[in-house]
Amino acid sequence: MRVTGVRPTLPPFVDWPAFPFEGDLRIKPLQEPVDAEPPRRGDRQEQCAACHTPDSAYLWSNERWRLKSPPAPSGLPVVVILEPRAHLDLGDLSTMHAAELGVLTVRLERAIRSLESVAQVHVNRWGDGTAHLQQWFLARPHGYLQLRGPFMTMWDEILPPVEEHEWQMNLEYIAAWLADD
Repeated sequence: MRVTGVRPTLPPFVDWPAFPFEGDLRIKPLQEPVDAEPPRRGDRQEQCAACHTPDSAYLWSNERWRLKSPPAPSGLPVVVILEPRAHLDLGDLSTMHAAELGVLTVRLERAIRSLESVAQVHVNRWGDGTAHLQQWFLARPHGYLQLRGPFMTMWDEILPPVEEHEWQMNLEYIAAWLADD
């Protein structure tokens, strides 16, 4: 697909209540496509950070999966990342891993949504950053309707960080929920 010569207008979503910015906006020019995609971080297993991180850096783990959080609180009550222990991306999952991912996704969503401060949970996977599958779970705080939808990751970086004590309690709760098979 090549896009040439047309200067797009701002899309309708800039008027949505959830869009975190206002004022004069302009669209960046679309860069020319490259012939070869650059390698992702950890394309080779020996260079993969997730494969070389000890279980002690994770909130929870079992024989095939591990759950971590970013190193410090952000603007949302909970942000956690589920990874397979094996060096796999989404399309590489075996039928067993895929089934477990489905079950773990539902368990994590239930655990996070059961927190009093959480209204909904967004589940995301972006494939461009790292070759090791990371499925992200982002908790929308109860009552903050402006954070609904696809811009919640932006709001997470805009909002002041959640109190450290609350953040730690939320993470401990989620790890306990998963440990309770």
